[in-house]
Amino acid sequence: MSKFDSKKMMPRYSFIAILLSFLAAMVMTKMVYTMTAKRDFWMQVADRVKIDSLETPPVRGNILSSDGQLMASSLPQYKLYLDFRAMRAAGKDTLFVQKLDSICMGLNYIFPEQSADEFRQHLMEGLEKNKAHWPIWKRRVNYSTYSEVKKLPVFRLRKNSSGFHVEEFNARKLAYGSLAQRTIGKMYGEIDSAQCGLELHFDSLLRGDKGIRHRRKILNRYLYLTDTPPEDGADIVTTIDVSMQDLAERSVLKELYKIDGNVGVAIVMEVATGDVKAIVNLTKCADGSYQEIQNHAVSDLLEPGSVFKTASIMVALDDGVVDTTYNVDTGCGVWPMYGREMKDHNWRRGGYGMMTLPKTLWVSSNIGVSRIIDDHYHNCPEKYVQGIHRLGLADDLHLPLAGSSPARIRYPKKDKRGKQYINWSKTTLPWMSIGYETQVPPISTLTFYNAIANGGKMMRPRFVKEVRKDGETVMTFPPVVMREHIAKESTIKKITRILEQVVSVGLGKKAGSPSFLVAGKTGTAQISKGAAGYKSGQMNYLLSFAGFFPAYEPRYSCIVCLQKSGLPASGGGMSGVVFHDIAEGIMAQSLKLEASDARDSLSVMMPDVKSGNILAADYVLSHLGFKTRADWDGSYADGNPIWGHASESGNTVSLQREPLGDSTLMPDVHGMGARDAVFLIESRGVKVKLVGRGRVVEQSIGAGEKIKKNMTCIIKLS
Repeated sequence: MSKFDSKKMMPRYSFIAILLSFLAAMVMTKMVYTMTAKRDFWMQVADRVKIDSLETPPVRGNILSSDGQLMASSLPQYKLYLDFRAMRAAGKDTLFVQKLDSICMGLNYIFPEQSADEFRQHLMEGLEKNKAHWPIWKRRVNYSTYSEVKKLPVFRLRKNSSGFHVEEFNARKLAYGSLAQRTIGKMYGEIDSAQCGLELHFDSLLRGDKGIRHRRKILNRYLYLTDTPPEDGADIVTTIDVSMQDLAERSVLKELYKIDGNVGVAIVMEVATGDVKAIVNLTKCADGSYQEIQNHAVSDLLEPGSVFKTASIMVALDDGVVDTTYNVDTGCGVWPMYGREMKDHNWRRGGYGMMTLPKTLWVSSNIGVSRIIDDHYHNCPEKYVQGIHRLGLADDLHLPLAGSSPARIRYPKKDKRGKQYINWSKTTLPWMSIGYETQVPPISTLTFYNAIANGGKMMRPRFVKEVRKDGETVMTFPPVVMREHIAKESTIKKITRILEQVVSVGLGKKAGSPSFLVAGKTGTAQISKGAAGYKSGQMNYLLSFAGFFPAYEPRYSCIVCLQKSGLPASGGGMSGVVFHDIAEGIMAQSLKLEASDARDSLSVMMPDVKSGNILAADYVLSHLGFKTRADWDGSYADGNPIWGHASESGNTVSLQREPLGDSTLMPDVHGMGARDAVFLIESRGVKVKLVGRGRVVEQSIGAGEKIKKNMTCIIKLS
């Protein structure tokens, strides 16, 4: 018989079913009511606890040197805030007021620029206004400062209780400080925008793509959920060599301080590829220091002066109107040119007289070069200017640096009848041939000299080699040949020989080196002051040296430009010195010598061993591989000091033990080093004063003298 009694159980089941159905109906009714009648209210509540389409900033890519060293990178910075609403809701506002004095004292210790009273006044203002995003400090701080602030009372509590929160930013930092700062570029910190240099040109690659996220409140906590993750920026690999950049900057800075210069520029370029290995742009500031303020190397459109004479002579050689045996008369150093006087630098000493074409460059003769060009191109200046353009000096280099500009070289134009020049005078060609009446930035001049070093092949200056993403190369920038030949091969060989002689026998001697041949050209030009011309107050000068090294197997080309006010002013004597320092420094980096080459007949091969703790001396000499003779047994590692003196015999050092004698008598410390002498004397209760350095040559208390209380011994070392 079944134990289940349906009459008793079914009513119970029915009651439970009806109750559950009633509850379900109530839930459904409440849901419909909420979705309809209360819809607007709950939508407003939802809007308060969620935020959609928040942008997530990506990490900006790094800028690397040619060998992968970090030059510019993004580091986190923070702005500090307090949410007084959250603090009040958590009931911590009373605690905040109680701890306010401690908080303000802590903030004053971290930020001494503002007093504790000022912090108190500022924070109380935010509390009274019940602000949800009240700044604690006006500027961004780094992570270590943020961590210190977070340790203060109340701030160390959970975010929802303390109200302490931060806004994170990516701050751009240069790993090597101001090194190549204007070329690497700068950022506008507050708006995270590129200002200049490679940062600006490659901003789209470095910046990356922003992500999207939204905020939801779940279980009384805010969670940020990512919809689209940010894509971090790519890294760019530059052609800059950090060691060359540092060498060039120190060399320029040294000379600027020496001559009290206004501007210093230096560019080093790899001949075969056109890679810019170093670029220096230093400007004198009001406080007398030098900073990278403007990229003079690519933006200064100044008359280049005598470094332009090389181009003039190349045009004449390439056109075949002269050869290296050509002679030109420069007279006594002053030559009339269509109503104006052309002067050589030594005109007060009688000039150079008759000279060959190569010598006009050796001694940088204004008259010689201008007469050669004027005699052969006066009736057809277009041909000369076309030759200058053929050399690539006027080419737009399309540099990735804001403010760069191609050279401005005037082209002769005739009137409508074709009979008279409208932008050309009789004196234009002579002065143009020696580097006036044209404006050429230093980078264009160097590109021209680099082409000579490269056998006539003109390379575009390259600043960036490749773009990397997640360690893989995603884009490359190969070397670009702008002109296969700027001149005939014979012309290149002739001008290379002449430029080498400028350094070996001419005015560029200070740019040379005894270790390798250098080729180049000096330049000293007056700087025009716009409408005021050249004769307004104190004269400003542009001092230049452009060349390459080694002369006949060139690896690097370099240009140095210095601007200064007043005399003395010498391109070879000032810029040439900087070129010399840079060239020798670069070549020394790749110099490999055998260790045996460092040994000479005057080398001291046996170390100088002082008297004193000869047990320690024995330990050091043995580990250096020297033979020692000692009259004791023991080890430095576990033995007490053994006192004595050392003597040298051939390739062996003899260490002889000597007794210390009575501890109540002054020891003899002659010949000892400072450490051993001080130890011995002070161990006997005597104070010691040291004078000089080296080994002891004199002691004020004689050896064997009775020691008395409070004695002081003065020992002299030499």
